[in-house]
Formats: sequence, structure tokens, C-alpha cells
Amino acid sequence: MISTELALALREAGLIWHPRSGDRFQLDEPEFDADVFTVSEMTVEPREYPTGRILAFNGTTEWALDSVALEDALWLPHEHQLRELLRGAFRGLRRLADTHEVEIVLRRREGEDEGEETFVFEHPEPADAYAMAVLEMLRRIA
Repeated sequence: MISTELALALREAGLIWHPRSGDRFQLDEPEFDADVFTVSEMTVEPREYPTGRILAFNGTTEWALDSVALEDALWLPHEHQLRELLRGAFRGLRRLADTHEVEIVLRRREGEDEGEETFVFEHPEPADAYAMAVLEMLRRIA
């Protein structure tokens, strides 16, 4: 699972979340730091209102939490979702002895030499290596 720190960095870089069943998230509240929730039509359901999108907690009798605004939830994307975000930039995932490498290729920024540039992101967790690659891509787009 992606680290909270990388999830925060992705959100700050502009990654937009459209909740789907199976998505995992945390709440931006100290009392929920260790809790990870999953979007599911049975328990946590995204709902649209004129005032914004919320995540409604259905049938949760353990604690008094009815709903939370989407902006108060921190998406923890799955590995496959991060790979999908990379699209055509993704070149490969390699497993090394004690780490994983994600390789992407991005066009050079405007004003730099023409062509493409290869980036390799290394982390013990493959999801975090993917997140680092998505973060670089978002930074270059901004």
C-alpha cells in the first residue's frame, strides 16, 4: 500500500480522486491516523450533492461517523491505479534484490532540448515507486 506521505504529495501535486468501489483512503483527522477505509456500496459510498461530493458511511454503528467531505479524505491508490495514471510514459517495473524500480519516459520540458528523458524511481515497495513516478509526471505537467 502507498505511504501516507506519498499520498499527500500526490494530492498536493494536483492528483484528483474520483472514488470507485475498492478504493482505499484515510481521513485527515488525528484520531483516524491508523485507519484505512475502503469505498464499497455496502459501507462507504460516494455521493454527489450540489454542494460537493461526500463519502457516506452506511450502517457503521461502531463509531459516530455519517459522512465526510471528499477533500477530507486522502486517497491511497492501488499499484494498478498508479500504473494506469502513467499511461504511455510507463516503460517497466523491475524487481531487484531488495527494492523495485519503475522506469518512465517523459518529454522534456518546454525550453529544454527536444526529445525525451528517462527517469527511474526506486523504492522497496512497488506501489511507492509507482507513486514517485506519478509525482514526477504531475510536477512536470504543472
